Amino acid sequence: MKKLFLLLLFTVVVLVACASPYDPAPQLLPSYVKNVYVRPVVNNTNQYGLEDKFTKAIIDEFMRDGRLSVVTTEEEADGVVVCEIKRYVLQPLTYDENMVTEQYKLWVLINAFFIDKHENVTLWAEPNMEGIQIYADSVKGGFGGMTEEEAREYIWEKLARDIVKRTIKGFGSTGGISERKVQD
Repeated sequence: MKKLFLLLLFTVVVLVACASPYDPAPQLLPSYVKNVYVRPVVNNTNQYGLEDKFTKAIIDEFMRDGRLSVVTTEEEADGVVVCEIKRYVLQPLTYDENMVTEQYKLWVLINAFFIDKHENVTLWAEPNMEGIQIYADSVKGGFGGMTEEEAREYIWEKLARDIVKRTIKGFGSTGGISERKVQD
């Protein structure tokens, strides 16, 4: 009976311990970082002009958030946002009876980094951030649909929000890796 009680007690303790989620200490932006520079996005795809609109979306999101000011040169910045567009894939998903595409999936993959100019270190890195939008083609008469350009704008806005959130709120806010160490 005593062994059964101990086994039951051990099981309860293990279940309670597993129920509490791991909550890492936040890795917040250093207090001396008051402004950022958004380096022009590098476009490594064959789609022309993606980089300009994505750079603008990131700058607009930092300005909308208002916690960090955006500067016009890298020399006067406390931190630098660096992004590269790695992939741009437009995939047809559904077709009508005449084999005309009705629905698409737009998938964009980027790498994003934040560099601390004072310490000259990368504070965070988000390799393989992805933006996905599934949409019905409004040009071909899809009800409630959008164009590829509108889907792309939606993805830029979402990725820009994720970059700003990652910069201000720290590790774990959007996923990815960080080079910062946990303090002892």
